[in-house]
Amino acid sequence: MVDVILAILDHPAFKWALLVLVMVMPLASLLTWAERRQSAMMQDRLGPNRANIGPIKLKGILHFVADALKMIFKEDFIPANVHKGLFALAPILALAPVLIAFAIIPFGPTIYPHHLWTPLSDFSLWSNPGAPEFADGIRLQVQQIDFGLIFYFAVLTLANYGGTIAGWASYNKWALLGGLRSSSQMMSYEVAMGLSLMGSFLVCGSLEPGAIVAGGTFDSMSASNPANWLWLWQPLGLILFFTAAIAETKRAPFDIPEGEPEIIGYFVEYSGIRWGMFFLAEFIEIVFISAVIASVFLGGYQFPFLDPDGFRIGGEMAMVNGHAVHVGGAFVAIDHWAVALIQIAAFGAKVIGVSWLQLMIRWTLPRFRADQLMNLGWKLLLPLSLANIMVTALIKLLFMGT
Repeated sequence: MVDVILAILDHPAFKWALLVLVMVMPLASLLTWAERRQSAMMQDRLGPNRANIGPIKLKGILHFVADALKMIFKEDFIPANVHKGLFALAPILALAPVLIAFAIIPFGPTIYPHHLWTPLSDFSLWSNPGAPEFADGIRLQVQQIDFGLIFYFAVLTLANYGGTIAGWASYNKWALLGGLRSSSQMMSYEVAMGLSLMGSFLVCGSLEPGAIVAGGTFDSMSASNPANWLWLWQPLGLILFFTAAIAETKRAPFDIPEGEPEIIGYFVEYSGIRWGMFFLAEFIEIVFISAVIASVFLGGYQFPFLDPDGFRIGGEMAMVNGHAVHVGGAFVAIDHWAVALIQIAAFGAKVIGVSWLQLMIRWTLPRFRADQLMNLGWKLLLPLSLANIMVTALIKLLFMGT
């Protein structure tokens, strides 16, 4: 019975459902409230504060519940001349790819159920990985694939078709123009976004987010050392990726495809739950972009100076069966279950922090014009991304010998 439960816990479908339903969807829903609340604070307004269940108001947090109920029960109106098949497919194409892409995100360390109540020594783990206490490990990552970041770009490219098809299938020339703006913008910034991560690949030698988080930038330092995270070694890559990623989410100041007050967006003909899927996909993309930045540049689930067996400052790195292990130094032992909880909480805190920064940018900068948008993508971000690759390769060749 225990073996069956452990097998279920380590099954990719269960881990994906846990990540999406327990962590991603609640956070994305709360972001819809946080954005309105934050904009109200920045503009000296009250913001959402009316939705309630009896006397319970929770400072307006229940507004996202009211929004969900409204979209579910609102009439799903379909105009007469639309292409009904593609009209129904477009919201799915906008939402499904970003949910699938979460498969590559490592949201916590590998948990060893037979070692929960004692400190987990990674020296012992890599010295004898086949020991019984290290059996039935549960990796908190849905799928570990060597080309993880390429998979991310491949899957999210499909989301481009959501906006484009929505505009074309709506039989509305304004929606069609919105869809074309969406596709041109996303294709333009995907180039810079992909190239901005090539510097990280040159430094780490891996495109797998789990390996980047677990190993850090260099083997000469512990993966939990903040100086071994890529924010320090690829600062330009971080800025370029973050900028291009905001453009990919089609949020201000890059919200030309859907700027409702001045120009008509690609989902103008949508209502009810179909419109809600576009709306929710935007906020899920915020969470996903934050998770990618946290994993690649900010150490992922690593907590500063917290090794698998506890807090350690100082010490040295030793190679055990090809794995870099942190030993020695000032050390405080912590049980494996507590380390795992701290690291999962650290990952969540980083994702929330980057999401909050995206909301701050949303309510700080004005919208770009179309020509400014294209100039930024092709004339600034793209050349800087190429320059970052060349400089990183040159430094690696001159100072690292490879």
